[in-house]
Amino acid sequence: MKSPAPFAYEGLERIFHERGRLAVCTCLIANPNGMSFKALQEACALTDGNLNRHLHALAETEIVVLARSRGGGRPTTTVRITESGKRRFLGYIDRLEAVVRAVHDGAVEHESSPGRLRLATSS
Repeated sequence: MKSPAPFAYEGLERIFHERGRLAVCTCLIANPNGMSFKALQEACALTDGNLNRHLHALAETEIVVLARSRGGGRPTTTVRITESGKRRFLGYIDRLEAVVRAVHDGAVEHESSPGRLRLATSS
């Protein structure tokens, strides 16, 4: 029986594993009532087009919802993280923290070949 690949990190959802989407989801977790497109753009230092592309990807996977409203002028888009999106993102963060802890605690060590890593085993 083949052992699982220790560095596949299958528990890390690819949708979150990008700097812009990581920033967006972190902001939305910190602001559970949502954020305007403009506030989110400023907080994440993203361009209109870049933020729009990330929000589209997150909305397609039902991680965020977008609501448009009209006030006294231009329409405003408010972005909120969904409950399932919040659970998925926090699960992703937990798995990522486990990877960081394993590296930090020395559970990963170098093999003899440069650039290769392996999990340390207790002997």
